[in-house]
Amino acid sequence: MSNTNASPYGTLPPASPVAARKPISLPRLNELRARGEKITMLTAYDATFAAVADAAGVECILVGDSLGMVCQGLTSTVGVTLDTMRYHVESVARGIRRVQGTAWIIGDLPFGSYQESKEQALRSATVLMQAGAHMVKLEGGGWTTDVVHFLVERGIPVCAHLGLTPQTVHALGGYRVQGRGESATQLRQEALALQDAGATMVVLEMVPQPLSTALTQELPTCHTIGIGAGNGTAGQVLVMHDMLGVNLGKNPKFVHNFMEGHASVLDAMSAYVVAVKNGTFPDNAKHAWV
Repeated sequence: MSNTNASPYGTLPPASPVAARKPISLPRLNELRARGEKITMLTAYDATFAAVADAAGVECILVGDSLGMVCQGLTSTVGVTLDTMRYHVESVARGIRRVQGTAWIIGDLPFGSYQESKEQALRSATVLMQAGAHMVKLEGGGWTTDVVHFLVERGIPVCAHLGLTPQTVHALGGYRVQGRGESATQLRQEALALQDAGATMVVLEMVPQPLSTALTQELPTCHTIGIGAGNGTAGQVLVMHDMLGVNLGKNPKFVHNFMEGHASVLDAMSAYVVAVKNGTFPDNAKHAWV
């Protein structure tokens, strides 16, 4: 007998048994780091893919402003608005709730939503937190240190982002490795200042592997999440479309197509989690810079 209550448009995957799942929280992420277990992160922008990522065991879901490029077809993340980010954070949060998921949701503060003042950053962060984010992410060092401190003081967990910062890609001269030569000292100083300000995570994007590994040791309370930064970080993140091999352009050096050899998105995401946990991804010889 057919189920007349089933949606004709597909259903979200079932949650794994609640008793077998431990909700992700800041203390839980600290526990993973303390025992040397890598933290896994993927981007997701809607309810279904967020639920699949959660079922695959991904600890952190980043609702990234990369959606401007992979969902909206923009040429950069600069055109993404706060209202768009709110919509996608809400969608992801609904998906996680519907499957009794446990993933930690991070919402990107888009370009122009936090640069004006600390108060503007608080208003923007409040929008994403009320939409269902557990943490907000912002890009850059230096002036952002005061913003991070202001938000953390008010109970908003913050993930920083150093190295290649896509919102300022034009100022950086394009999508290129950051933190080589004399700029390594500045990046290190910015990372330490962000930790002191209360940031509990920092994405290191396209940072040379030796520097990202050293920073991981120097940031005991700020968990480094690498993307093109080698396997010496506390965790890894990839854009979901990249790791599923369905992006609209050429994959960056640091990407591996996990759909190859797997029959489903769930299998591919599960393979990503396993590879990050056991240290086989990223491979420094293939996916990193020195």
